[in-house]
Amino acid sequence: MSGNDIIVSLDIGTSKVRAIIGEINNGAINIIGVGTAESEGIRKGAIVDIDKTVTSIRNAISHAERMVGIQISEVYVGIAGNHVSLQASHGVVAVSNEDREIGHDDIERVLQAAKVIALPPEREIIGIVPKQYLVDGLEGIHDPRGMIGVRLEVEATIITGAKTAIHNLVRCIERAELRLSGLLLMSLSAGQLALSKDEKMLGTCLVDIGAGATTISVFEQGNLIAISSLPIGGEFITNDISIGLRTQSEIAEKIKLKFGCAVIEDAGADQVFKVTKIGSNADKEYSQVDLANIIEPRTTEIFQLIRQEVKKLGFTELPGGYVLTGGSVIMPGVITIAQNELQSSVRIAVPDFIGVRDPSYTAGVGIIHYVAKHMRLRSAGYSKNPGNKKVTSSDKGKQSMFEKFKNWLSEFI
Repeated sequence: MSGNDIIVSLDIGTSKVRAIIGEINNGAINIIGVGTAESEGIRKGAIVDIDKTVTSIRNAISHAERMVGIQISEVYVGIAGNHVSLQASHGVVAVSNEDREIGHDDIERVLQAAKVIALPPEREIIGIVPKQYLVDGLEGIHDPRGMIGVRLEVEATIITGAKTAIHNLVRCIERAELRLSGLLLMSLSAGQLALSKDEKMLGTCLVDIGAGATTISVFEQGNLIAISSLPIGGEFITNDISIGLRTQSEIAEKIKLKFGCAVIEDAGADQVFKVTKIGSNADKEYSQVDLANIIEPRTTEIFQLIRQEVKKLGFTELPGGYVLTGGSVIMPGVITIAQNELQSSVRIAVPDFIGVRDPSYTAGVGIIHYVAKHMRLRSAGYSKNPGNKKVTSSDKGKQSMFEKFKNWLSEFI
C-alpha cells in the first residue's frame, strides 16, 4: 500500500455510538481518532428511532472529526443482532482462463455461485465468508489464485439478515450524510481482532456483552460457525441498581462504573457513597457491599443464560474456552463469576492500540483490522474487471486501494 489510508468504523450500540479513525501506514494500523456519543434511539441493539439514531451518529462523527481535524465522508459499519443468521452454501464453476490458471475473476464467480440460495422475501444477504476452496477435488485451500485447475469449488458461509433491520441501518447512515463503504458482521471482525489463530482453530466462544444485548460467536477450524444474540446486558444491572437504591438510572450507571463489584466477597465495606433517592432530597449512604449484593445475582444470571445459549447452539465443551469483550466486562469480579458459571477458561480481550485499550472498543477496532487485512490481500495485483485481465502497474496507479477494496466488498453486500 502506498501512502497512508484512512479507515473509519462506526459501532452503533445501545448505550454508545463510537466512531474510530484508523490510519494504515505501510500495513501497520494506528488509531488516530475516537468519537463517542450517547446512543439514543437504540434499544437492545436494534434501531427504534431513526431521527435520534441519526443525531447520535452525527455527534460521534463530529467528535472524531474535531479530534483529528479531518472531514469524514464514508464509514464501515458493524451489524449485529438476533436477526442475523448463518447458512452453509456451496459453489462450483469451471476455470475460465485458457491456461487453466485460477484468477481473481474465477474466485468472484465461484463466490457468486455460492450466493445463489433460496431466501425468504424478508431476508437479505449481508456477506459471504469462504471456509475453504477445492481445486479439482483437492480440499483445504484458502487462496487458490495462481493454481492450475479445471474445476473450482468453494464451501462458504452466507450471512443473512432481516431486510427491515438492514435498510433502517443504511437509512440512518445516509441521513447522517455519510457514505456507506461496507456492512461488516461484528462477530466476524471482532473475532479476527480478539482471538488468536489457535483459539479460532481449537473451538472458542467470543462473548460480546454490551449494554442492551450480548452476542455469542463460536469459532472452530478457523471459521465462524455459529452466532446468537441475547437481549441482555449491562443495562439490566443498571436497572437493578436503580430499583434497589431507588435512584435515577443516570445516577445508577455512574455508581456502577465507579463503585461496581460483581463479587460480594471482594467488595469493601469501607467504600461508601451517598445516593439521592427518587422523590426526596435526602441522601442515603450505601457501601460497596450493598451494591455487590445487587450486582452479583444479575451478573450470575447473565452468564447462566450465556452457558444455556451455547448449549442450545450444540456446544457442550469448547477447548479454547470463552473470550469476553464489550463494555460490560470491565467491572471487577466479572471474570470470576464467568469462570464459575461457564466452568471453562475465560479471558478478557482488549484492543492493543493506544487510546482504545478498553473492551468496549473491540468491535469498532475489529472492523478497521478486518478491512485493513482484506485491503492487504487485494493488493496482490488483481482488480475486479471483465475478461479476467491482470491489472498493469499503470492501471494500479489510477485506482486507489480504497476503490479496489470497495469494488470487491460491493460483491458481498
